Amino acid sequence: MAFSLSNLLNFTSTLLLTLSDPLQQLFTAPNNASSASMAAKPTGLLATKGIELLTWGTPNGVKASILLEELKEAYGLEYTWQGLNIGTNVQKEPWFTAINPNGRIPAIVDHDNKGLAVFEGNAILGYLTRRYDTKNLFSWPVDSDDYTRAESWIGFQHGGIGPMQGQAGHFVRFAKEKVPYGMQRYVGETERLYGILDNRLKDRDYLVGEGRGKYSIADIAFVGWVNGLELSTTTSHDLFPNVKAWLLRLWDRPAVQRGFAVPNPPMLDPRKGPSPEQAAAIAEAKKLVDAAKEQFGYKYTSP
Repeated sequence: MAFSLSNLLNFTSTLLLTLSDPLQQLFTAPNNASSASMAAKPTGLLATKGIELLTWGTPNGVKASILLEELKEAYGLEYTWQGLNIGTNVQKEPWFTAINPNGRIPAIVDHDNKGLAVFEGNAILGYLTRRYDTKNLFSWPVDSDDYTRAESWIGFQHGGIGPMQGQAGHFVRFAKEKVPYGMQRYVGETERLYGILDNRLKDRDYLVGEGRGKYSIADIAFVGWVNGLELSTTTSHDLFPNVKAWLLRLWDRPAVQRGFAVPNPPMLDPRKGPSPEQAAAIAEAKKLVDAAKEQFGYKYTSP
């Protein structure tokens, strides 16, 4: 049975993306940004001072823009950004690989720190809080136990949810040949990991911190991925009620909303849910996922 993506892909402006960045197609809405940064294909750095962000609207890309919006709101930290349409492979051009040799977004250049380049979303979160979050509003002192706990959960995102959900999205949405084993394997592992996240958020508002927790870079590391769970895997947020409540809680923050809009409006606002066209595409894909689970006897368990 062939799976048509036409309903879902009509919402994207990047139909020519390579499979190395497949989830971009799921998470980015057509470009309606009015910033001068989007006026032309970037060919190099623009700023001479402050933080310059090079990004696109992916689960990893929004990590940097959300934190920068939080720091701007809390401290007045100004930053500039350029949107790199990864469907054009601009991120593979020499000027960008001089900043990130891996040719992936996001990356920042701190023009106020000798032009230091930082790449990988979670490394950017750590750098920005250590250098600019002087009141520890979004992190903790580096020698504190909660800083270590935050690093642990950020590592869980980087080594677990990110790659597993990414592979699930590939097999469910983008593989030309639908491989039932691959679909149930990676969707199932993603669900297992979300079960761990859901258990962590039981009786908590945020992932790390005393009591019910404190909003921090640990939460920011996850939010882009969690926002796209259903689009990439067909798994409903309703399966993880604590995660769903946490996601909506984060979306109440204006800086989170602004961060998701750099450089493009997000495809999905969880407060509204999928559009009718998105819901139809999810339902079509879910038939394949459910059949694959049945074929291999998949049963949800976590951890």
